[in-house]
Amino acid sequence: MTSIWSKAASIAAATPASRNRAVDFLRAVSIMVVVIGHWMMASPWQDASGSHMGHMLTWAPVTHYVTWAFQVMPIFFFVGGYSNGITWDAAVRDGIPYREWLFARLRRLLKPVLVLACFWPIAGVIAFQAGVPAIFIEVGSEVALIPIWFLAVYSLMVALAPAMRLLWHRFGLFSLWLPIGLAIVGDLLYFNSSVPSLGWLNYLTLWLAVHQLGFVWLDRRIKNNAIPWLCFVGGVTALILMTTYGPWPTSMIGVPGEEISNSTPPHLPILFLASLQFGFVILIEKRLQNWLSHGSWWTGTVLISSMIMTLFLWHSSVMMLSYGAGFLWEFGLNELPGNGSWWWRHIVWILAFLLLLLPIAMLLSHFERPRKSTRPAPATWRLLSGILVCAFGLALLALHGVMEQDESGIAWLRVATPFAGAALTGLLGR
Repeated sequence: MTSIWSKAASIAAATPASRNRAVDFLRAVSIMVVVIGHWMMASPWQDASGSHMGHMLTWAPVTHYVTWAFQVMPIFFFVGGYSNGITWDAAVRDGIPYREWLFARLRRLLKPVLVLACFWPIAGVIAFQAGVPAIFIEVGSEVALIPIWFLAVYSLMVALAPAMRLLWHRFGLFSLWLPIGLAIVGDLLYFNSSVPSLGWLNYLTLWLAVHQLGFVWLDRRIKNNAIPWLCFVGGVTALILMTTYGPWPTSMIGVPGEEISNSTPPHLPILFLASLQFGFVILIEKRLQNWLSHGSWWTGTVLISSMIMTLFLWHSSVMMLSYGAGFLWEFGLNELPGNGSWWWRHIVWILAFLLLLLPIAMLLSHFERPRKSTRPAPATWRLLSGILVCAFGLALLALHGVMEQDESGIAWLRVATPFAGAALTGLLGR
C-alpha cells in the first residue's frame, strides 16, 4: 500500500497546472459515495423464518431525502461528458479517426466489466454444485451486478459523444433541448400512455442530456454566477414540488416494493437533480481547484482514479459474498435492522467490506489501464453493433443476474451476450 501511495504521489507531482483537477476529484468522490451508499442502505438479517435481504429505504422513510445527496450518478455523467469532450477534441486535432478513438475508449471502459461478468457465472456454478441454495446465487448475483447498468448506458454515451459534440459546436446550449424534450416526452408516455415501456428510452435521452452538461462546463459557456445559482436553487425547488405534488416518489433511487422508481427508468426528478448538482459544482470549482493544487488530497484522488472502475464494479460483489457467508454460517446478522446494537454491527460490516475491496481493487485494476493496442481498430459498424449487443447483455445481467428465472442453473445465453458484443468490437482479440 505504501508503494502504491508513493507511485500515486509521483504521478500527482507531475500533474500539469492546466489540468482541471476538480473533474478527477468529482469522479472519484461520486464513485465512493455510490459505494458507501450501497453498503449503508443494505440491511440484511436472519431469524427463525429464514434469511432476509432488507433495505434501509423500506424501514427508514426519512432516508428517502438522504438519496438526494447519495444519488450522484448525474455528476458522473456530466464529468464523463467533460472527459469525452476533451479526448474527442484532441483526436480531431491530431487527425485520429472516430473508430480509433472509440476503440481506445471502449478498451478502458469495458474490459474491467468483462472480468466481473466472468466471475459470477463461474462462482455461481461452483456454489450451485457445492449445494448453496439457488436463491442465494440468484439474489446475490442480481444485487452484485446492478452497478453494471451504468456501463451499459455510458458505453452508448461514449459512442454518441462525437455526434453530440458536433451538435454542441453548431447549436450551443440549444443542443441540450433535444434530449431534454425527448426525456419529457418519455415521462409523459410512462405515466399517461398505454405503452409505459416507452419511458425506458429515458435511459438514453435523459442521461444524454446530463452528459451534454459536460460540454457546457468544458467550454466555459457559463460566465455569470447567477446561472449556477439558478441551476442549484431551481433544481432544489423543482425536486420539492415534483416529489410533493407529482407522481414521482421522494427517493432518487429505487425503493424495494414500490411500483415507481425515479431511477428505473430515470424520470424527470433526476434531470433536476443533475441541475442542482451541476450548479453546485460550478459554484465550488475554483475553491476546489485551489484546494487540490497541493497536499495529499490530490494524491488520494490520483490513487482512487487509478482503480476507480474496479472499486465501482466490485463493491456490491464484496458485499453480497460477505453477507452470503454470514447467512450460510449464521453469524453477524441476527439482529433486526435499526434495533439495539445493529448500527454498530453495520459499521463493522462496512469496514470489513472496505478491507476486502482494497486488495481486489489493487489486484484487478490493471484491466482498466490496458496496454496500448498494436492492432488496428475494427470497422466502425463492428464497433457500434458490438456496443449495442454488449450494452444489451450488460443490462440483462444488471436486471436478472446470472441465474435462470426458474433457478435451474446458470443463464448461459444471458451471460454470453456481453462477450458476444465485446468480440464484435475486437476487445477479446483473436
